[in-house]
Amino acid sequence: MTFALDLSPHLRAARRTLLYLFVGLGQGLTYLLVIGGGLLFGLILTPLWVGLPILSGTARLTWRLAEGERRQANRLLETHLPPVEPVSGHGVRAQIGNRPFLRAAGMLLLKLPIALAGLLVAGLPVLLAIAMAGLGVSGLADEDGRLVGPWALGPGVGIALCLLALPATIVSIAVLEGVGAVLRGLVRRLLRSRVPEGGPVRELLAERLGDRSLNIAYWLPDREIFVDDAGRPVRLPDPGSGRAWTAVDRGGVRLAAIVHDAELDASPELVTAAASAAALAIDNERLKAELRARVEELRVSRLRIVEAADDARRRIERDLHDGAQQQLVSLALDLRMLKARLGDSGLAGTVDEIGEKLAVALAELREFARGIHPAFLSERGVGAAVEALVARAPLHIETDVQLDERLPAPVEAAAYFVIAEGLTNIVRYAETHNAWVHISRQGGEVLVRVADDGRGGAVIANGTGLRGLMDRLAVLDGHLEVTSPPGRGTTLEAHIPCEPGSLVAEATRS
Repeated sequence: MTFALDLSPHLRAARRTLLYLFVGLGQGLTYLLVIGGGLLFGLILTPLWVGLPILSGTARLTWRLAEGERRQANRLLETHLPPVEPVSGHGVRAQIGNRPFLRAAGMLLLKLPIALAGLLVAGLPVLLAIAMAGLGVSGLADEDGRLVGPWALGPGVGIALCLLALPATIVSIAVLEGVGAVLRGLVRRLLRSRVPEGGPVRELLAERLGDRSLNIAYWLPDREIFVDDAGRPVRLPDPGSGRAWTAVDRGGVRLAAIVHDAELDASPELVTAAASAAALAIDNERLKAELRARVEELRVSRLRIVEAADDARRRIERDLHDGAQQQLVSLALDLRMLKARLGDSGLAGTVDEIGEKLAVALAELREFARGIHPAFLSERGVGAAVEALVARAPLHIETDVQLDERLPAPVEAAAYFVIAEGLTNIVRYAETHNAWVHISRQGGEVLVRVADDGRGGAVIANGTGLRGLMDRLAVLDGHLEVTSPPGRGTTLEAHIPCEPGSLVAEATRS
């Protein structure tokens, strides 16, 4: 009974290998006709331009069939390969001229000869074992008139053949397991994908479980969420997504979840055993992830503080515009009416002096309000705010604003204040009347550049304005570059991330 239990895993592996080989005959023939024929006809017809769409369609079909082959190999050969990732590219040459595609196409085209060779190698011992067992049973039935070599088939010879059939069966199982190991290595080599980034614990588990796409999500009990190595929230995969997860507990306390290929669910005890063995290491990594999550939360909180300060500046600007400025404008109108009533009396000159002082105070208040937070920035975006800023500057400024849509409010504010500080410094220190302003969105960041052809020599340590800009940009995970060689002008260049995964996007979504 114990021997049978020990032999059962080997029997299961041999049976799966045999099934893989038999199924591979039909699949291999189909792959050879469809993929091989598509590539051959596509290459032949390429000079007529008809072959290009044939090659492109064959390439897309190759990736789909390769993904199906991977799933079948995971199920029958236990290769535990991650999903096949098609290589994106423009043009037929980019689609079919890369190594991953050549490996995937090679796996499909070699499926038929591989299946034939595997059946030939493994089939001989299997047929021998079946023949011995069949003859042994016939001998035990005492069938007359049959010979096995020089011996007549009878009960004695039948018993001997049945006894010999057992080691022949064991040899057959061993051969099938060997063929399965060779097939497993070949499939892994041809259908492998790139290894995702991760820590040492993840690498050890991935190596042990044979799933190179494996990842670990750490549980934070105080926040009741899973996070990754960097402390960012993680959503566990849904059923039917091709991914699955296994809980990691220690002492009845949830530590993490191992996110792996759904094919590993066929052997959950393997995942559970590996998770239990690595529980202590995972707990240590969980503490580090929790610390990173707190740091990430502090970064987001710091951004929210800056946003709250900008909101306060907007309110102050609005209150000044709707309150004090309106009162001063109303007072200026009253002075004009008073002057009209006084006529040419001596008090008219005094009223004019008061009106002039009032106009200066009103202009200073408006400029102060713009410095707090320009209304154009909130209402019409950074492009309009920069145009208004440039119109008031005593410089010849060439502007280049390349923005198709509004930016997030923190990014707009940071870009505006970089330009405002840069132009202010040019007016005060550059000793020039020429400047250039550029704003554009390049990939996942906003680029802001302010340059002049003045005397240069600007040093960040000498001014609080540039240091303040650097602090504001650092809150957004951005940075400021200052290039100012003496006599060759100064260039301020700010890079502000704003892609979906950036800090601004995370804080806005939160």
